[in-house]
Formats: sequence, C-alpha cells, structure tokens
Amino acid sequence: MIHARHLGRILVGAMLAASLASPLPARAATPPDTVVLAMALDDIISLDPALALEITSGEIMGNTYDRLVRYSIGDPNKIIGDVAESWTVGPDGKTFTFKIKPGLKFASGNPLTAEDVAFSFERTVKLGRNPAFLITQLGLTPDNVAESAKAMPDGTFRLVTDKVYAPSFVLNSLTVNCASVVDKKLVLANQKNNDFGLDWMKTNYAGSGPMKLREWRAGEVVVLERNDKYYGEKSKPARVIYRNVKESATQRLMLEAGDVDIARNLEPGDLEAIAKDAKLKIKSEVNGTLYYISLNMRNPILAKPEVREAMKYLVDYDAIAATLIKGIGVIHQDFLPMGLPGATGNKPFKLDVEKARELLAKAGHPEGFALTFDVRNTQPVTGIAESFQQAAAKAGIKIDIIPGDGKQTLSKYRARKHDLYIGEWSLKYWDPHSNADAFASNPDPSENTRYKNLTWRNAWDNQEVTALTAAALRETNPQTRVEMYGKILKTFQEDSPFIMLYQMQETAALRKNVDNFILGPVPYTNFVYLVTKS
Repeated sequence: MIHARHLGRILVGAMLAASLASPLPARAATPPDTVVLAMALDDIISLDPALALEITSGEIMGNTYDRLVRYSIGDPNKIIGDVAESWTVGPDGKTFTFKIKPGLKFASGNPLTAEDVAFSFERTVKLGRNPAFLITQLGLTPDNVAESAKAMPDGTFRLVTDKVYAPSFVLNSLTVNCASVVDKKLVLANQKNNDFGLDWMKTNYAGSGPMKLREWRAGEVVVLERNDKYYGEKSKPARVIYRNVKESATQRLMLEAGDVDIARNLEPGDLEAIAKDAKLKIKSEVNGTLYYISLNMRNPILAKPEVREAMKYLVDYDAIAATLIKGIGVIHQDFLPMGLPGATGNKPFKLDVEKARELLAKAGHPEGFALTFDVRNTQPVTGIAESFQQAAAKAGIKIDIIPGDGKQTLSKYRARKHDLYIGEWSLKYWDPHSNADAFASNPDPSENTRYKNLTWRNAWDNQEVTALTAAALRETNPQTRVEMYGKILKTFQEDSPFIMLYQMQETAALRKNVDNFILGPVPYTNFVYLVTKS
C-alpha cells in the first residue's frame, strides 16, 4: 500500500513531468536573456485591448501596449505621460488636449500619431465589448466618439467629456487597457467586413509597448519579445515566457529546479518552504485585487435580503485568514481596497451559524435550500469554496460546487447563469469610482444593456445607491466624496449580493539572481520587461 504522503509526492512528480513535456523544453537553468514565469493563465479570453478585462490579460497588455498616460512606477498617485508628451484642460473643464511625443513607432514600424489614438478610442467604443465601459463612462458613445475623441489638424489629440469631472478621474480612466493605442494601419489592413480587425486581433498584436506579443496558445503559453522600436527604456530580457502551470506545488518544484525564474500562484505551504531555500526569495505587495462571493438575485431565494445577509455570516473568515490566504491576502469586507480614498476597513461579519439560521427562518427557509456554486479550480479559490460549503451546510444550505477553468466560470458568470460564483476583481484604475461603479452602480438593469458590470450580473438594482455613486463621481471636494463612499458602503454591506472575502497580497517567488520584477497595484502595472538576471 502506498502511504498518502508518498502518493502525493508521486502525483506532484507526474504533474511536473507533464508540464516539462510541453513544446517549450525544460532546462537546468533558463537562458540568460529569457525570463520564464510559471503562472495560471486559464483566465485569458483575449489579448485584444478592446476585449480583454481579465487579470492576466491586463498584465500582458501592461507590458505590450502604450496609452496616452500611465502611472509612475511604484506610485499610482502620480500620472505621467506615455505617448502623450503633455496635456492641458480647457476652461470648460471638459476638453482635454494631448500633445503626442514626436517620432513614435509601433512594433510594426508604422508611425504612431494622434490618428492612431483617435482610432483606438473609436474602435473600443464602437465594438462595445465588456471593457468599453471604462472609457464610455466619460460620455463617449458610438455616435459621438468620432467628434469627442479626435485627432486635430495640429497633430494633437482632443478628448471632450460629457460632464465636468475631476481631472484626476479622467486621467486615471485613460490608464486602462482598453485605452491602449493600436496600430490603425495594421489593424485596418487585417479587418474583415468592417470588424475593426476583431477576428485578426484575437491572436495578433498591434501595439507599441516595450514588449511585443510573439505567441499565445490558449491554456499553454504566452511568449513576449523585446520591441526594439519602443520609445523608452528597452526591455531588459529579450523574451519573456509565461507557462501555464496551475498547481502551486508544481510551480515550486520548477522554481527550485531552475526551470522557471518566477512563480506566481503559490499557496501558503509552498511559500513557507521557499522562504527557507537560500536559492530563492519572495516578493510581496498588497494590490487592488479583491476576492468575493456573489449571489445571483435572479434566483428568487437569493433575492431575499435576509438570505443574503445570512450567507455573509456563513464564511469562516478567521480560518481562511489563518490557512488559505496566509501570506497572500488579508480579510477585507469593503469594496474599496485599502489605500484608496474612502476605504474603511470595516469588517462587520464573522462566522455565526446561529445568526444565519435565524435570518433564514425569517426569510421563510428554516430548513435551508440547495444552490450551485461555480468555482475556478485553482487555490485558494477551491479551498475557500469548500470552507463556505461546509459552513453553509450547518445552516441547512446544500451547495453543489461546479469546478471549471477561469474562462469557463467567468463566461457563465457574465451570462448570469450562476447561483453563486467566487470571483476576483482587480481595480481598473486608481480612483474609488473604479470599484464603486462595478459593485454599487446599476444604471441600466435591463436584459439587453451594454453596461454589464458586477451589479448587473447579480441583478442588484438599488437606484438610490446608483444615484449616489454617480454623484460621488462628480463631487470635487475630496472629503465630501469620501463621506459619500461611506454611505454607499453601509448600504452595500447590508443589502448587496456580494460577500467580500479578502484583498490580495500579490506574492511571487523568484530565483535569487532575478531582480527588478515590479508588482503594482493593478495588473497592468506588473512589469516583467524591467527584470534583470545576474
């Protein structure tokens, strides 16, 4: 008989062997000019800036595409020019004019001008896919985008918003992935039936960033190469290879063997082992990614406020903190990550089965009910789901976990075909509206809306909170704005269909000779192009 401990080692060895059998051969040490990362890549749906909203896609695009402006490395409160050399705000408070740096080129060799910037905005808005809301919130529509986001005769780019917003909010909105500048000439040369190159961009690249996309094989690998035409500091590595490795133990073994330089999805136990290895080191930063459980209010049971409140008392927050997210996250029950204006850190919920039972009885379900739970099959997500399943069972709620990869579970979630879903939401830009807009606002709850944010996906239609979110966006007094978010949070915690779990502490393990890997507050500020190897 094989002891369970030895069986586990055999299985890990088998997984490692399978991983190393991929088309990218394993090496005793990775090449000096190449950085290899082990990372779960199963959430990538597209690498087209107009389509991609996922966390891993965001990181790839942060290294491969430029925008008008971006965050200063290490300081998200400071916005600097990217392709924009400078900008001004007109007397009306709505007209932003950007001077484009001279002599810029795309990786293709085509010149980058204000025409490309305007085309990129038009493409994102007219395609109208999920990420578009990040810039359409400035008042851009398919009907007005050609005039409101326009290349001017003097070579500048002019953006006109629909209302007066704080300039910092507008600039923050322009740092996002869907505001990336794409190569108009290249994209149009590959379009079919006026699709803005949508089909071609599924697997191709049209950017100007420090790295360019060489290859993406879904579920296997992403390969980036240095873009020698980049205007700024050239990429240190000649290439970066992301290998799809979902299991934490396999990542650790590959890192220890020198088959990868960086491991990205490590569980607490593997991090503890790595901390004791002199050949390895750990880098950790708290970022703006939040994990949550959502309750689809299209299910009439979950539409009852007492049920939603009860389920917030069926999470063993303390146990999750002590085991499943130790070293990789901190319990957080606010929809605003700590560090943002308005974030409170309030944690009103704890495991309380009896209180949950009382609330369920009040809702007319003293014997409980049955639900399905869509869960991405990675850790710590699976462990959290199982913990919740066990606690809910004590209150009579039977939960059937449906595992799937990131693409499967996310697609089902976006289609509103879930009961429960455990998700991660990354801050899209460094302003509280980024998350308030996602978790608290539902301006168009209709079935066919183009505005399919998290509240819409879970059918939470609180128009009072929606109106307050819109008002907070327009508020120019910082303290008043913070107070408004406090009011939104109170209703959110009492009534919303979201069980906030924790704020991610992004942790990577590296070989000792690897330096300058940047972990930022949002995915597109995680930079691999600056990594050096000694």
